[in-house]
Amino acid sequence: MTTPDWVHDSGIVLRPDAARVIARLFVAGQELVGASESRAAVVLERLLALDDDQVDAAMAVLDHQFSGRHRDLPAVFADHADLVTARIDPGVTISPARRRLLGATFTHEYTIEGAAFCNPSAVLHPVQPNDGTTRFVMSARAVGEGHRSSIEFRTGTLHADGAVTIDAPSPFAAAGTPRPGLPGVAERSYQVDFDPGFDVSERVLWPHAAAESHGMEDVRLVRFVDPDGEVTYYGTYTAFDGAAIQQHVLRTTDFVSFDMTAMSGAAAVGKGLALFPRLVHGRYAALSRADRESNAVTFSNDLHDWPEATTLQVPTRPWELLQIGNCGSPIETDVGWLVLTHGVGPMRTYSIGAILLHLDDPRVVLAATAQPLVVPHASRRDGYVPNVVYSCGGFAHGDTLVLPYGTADHSIAVATMSIARVLESMERR
Repeated sequence: MTTPDWVHDSGIVLRPDAARVIARLFVAGQELVGASESRAAVVLERLLALDDDQVDAAMAVLDHQFSGRHRDLPAVFADHADLVTARIDPGVTISPARRRLLGATFTHEYTIEGAAFCNPSAVLHPVQPNDGTTRFVMSARAVGEGHRSSIEFRTGTLHADGAVTIDAPSPFAAAGTPRPGLPGVAERSYQVDFDPGFDVSERVLWPHAAAESHGMEDVRLVRFVDPDGEVTYYGTYTAFDGAAIQQHVLRTTDFVSFDMTAMSGAAAVGKGLALFPRLVHGRYAALSRADRESNAVTFSNDLHDWPEATTLQVPTRPWELLQIGNCGSPIETDVGWLVLTHGVGPMRTYSIGAILLHLDDPRVVLAATAQPLVVPHASRRDGYVPNVVYSCGGFAHGDTLVLPYGTADHSIAVATMSIARVLESMERR
């Protein structure tokens, strides 16, 4: 199988950058992998036993090695020092230099893209220019040490001539500051705030809830328009605690402050929940893959509880024999909801196709692509997981569909195509 000639490759390839790091609290004995009992007490004893010259020399080395890798490393050291000073006898006086060394000792760098940078989704940017271009925000799954996933962002532009560019990211990255979420559900809900002066690409959504302790995976962003015209950005994602997975949803209006909440219900189990961009007959609607192999649709009155799903599409074609799923939220067209899908076939090869759902009743499939729109390219098939192309969502602007997608669960490419041509290629049901 080959990609149709009217599906255009932008030439963009975004690869994981091992130099993108965030500074995290580190407690000896409680590492990400192989954790045991904390050794904080003995580490503190060693640090307090150092003489002043040793402290000053150690800090001089640290300042030289790390200051240029973070926007405000002294503030990180101060925060981490605050977390451990309760273990020190109140009668012990600590100099500013020793306090900084204390904070540095309980800090480590985590390479957020150490293993992969993949599985993107893209939505129209909250702020649009008046120069004939279209701005967008793209999320991506960043995979680091211990296969722990976090959520990163990039910005880009769709130009008037159809070309797509992605902005170079900031050299800095930082996790947001968490605070408690909705009362009574602290284990399942929290909020994260970023400095509004930070570039979007600096903002990293790092796991904070217990259900996310081993990662936040494959966020599917959607620009949701309320009946009154108000725009909210939602992103459904998979929370992984090392044993079980659960669907969660993030909410933001500005990509500065985020609310994170768990979802429930039989239709929200597994992976791949993707919200529709507006209410359908007064209810929230979403694509689901609750049975792990078929595409389904589900409805909710409150966005969080998804009690049941109706199967839409089961695997039938050679390139989807193992399973199918969605590649992000539906895109509304005049003739129906355009849903990008993925199919998994022989040799666990992933391909991207599409189906068309009825606008008034999205439980009805009107058409489907007989052949894939995107298949693994020979030059991009090798990576963390070979033979995979996978998207968590694209966006439409006029007749142009912009589709960022992961390759080999390692890197990101971007394709564009005419929505009219996609619809023409479908077989009616």
